[in-house]
Amino acid sequence: MTVVITIDGPSGAGKGTLCQLLAKKLGFHLLDSGALYRLTALAAENQGIDFDDSEGLAQVAASLDVVFEPAEGGVRVMLAGKDVSTTIRQEHVGMNASKVAACQPVRDALLRRQRGFAEAPGLVADGRDMGTTVFTEAPVKVFLTASSEERAKRRVAQLEQAGREADYDQILADIELRDKQDRERESSPLRPADDAVILDSTNMTIDEVLSAVMNLVKQLP
Repeated sequence: MTVVITIDGPSGAGKGTLCQLLAKKLGFHLLDSGALYRLTALAAENQGIDFDDSEGLAQVAASLDVVFEPAEGGVRVMLAGKDVSTTIRQEHVGMNASKVAACQPVRDALLRRQRGFAEAPGLVADGRDMGTTVFTEAPVKVFLTASSEERAKRRVAQLEQAGREADYDQILADIELRDKQDRERESSPLRPADDAVILDSTNMTIDEVLSAVMNLVKQLP
């Protein structure tokens, strides 16, 4: 059985960085499920699909021409042959991804695709319902969180480091709105799996978080 480690949690908690470090350290495959929803949102926007059109959104999700390529400092995301790694991280794409993720037909279309990433020697799965819906039998499940204020600070620092302007109050409001949308959606709402270990990274360094998760992995039989 392929070992799967699920890392769920809200936007900005540090899931992406943690998962990349885990996958590299363990030599596992990496699934960024959030990127799939962001890609669906971006593709739908590019094709002029209304976000209330569940059938249209599901068709977009089922036909995504996407490739994840290893790159310096992370993963390059290609959509229809175009590098959209930066584009899909824009705030409005994240908000639209939250709307897309609330659409059950989209989730159904992406479910089999996500499970297909579970190949030897193992998989680190980053998302919001990896432990509760997609990989319910995963032996290691982590729910990584942090205060909304801390997550907003991290996003501001990330944008400023990239040379872009950042409005802390607006980013905080966007994070809190997206959290609400994710928690209250009918399809796979954001919550820890019953058997997940909850880690609050508000006052933790990424090295401390990585160490805590590696300790869980070392306990596997």
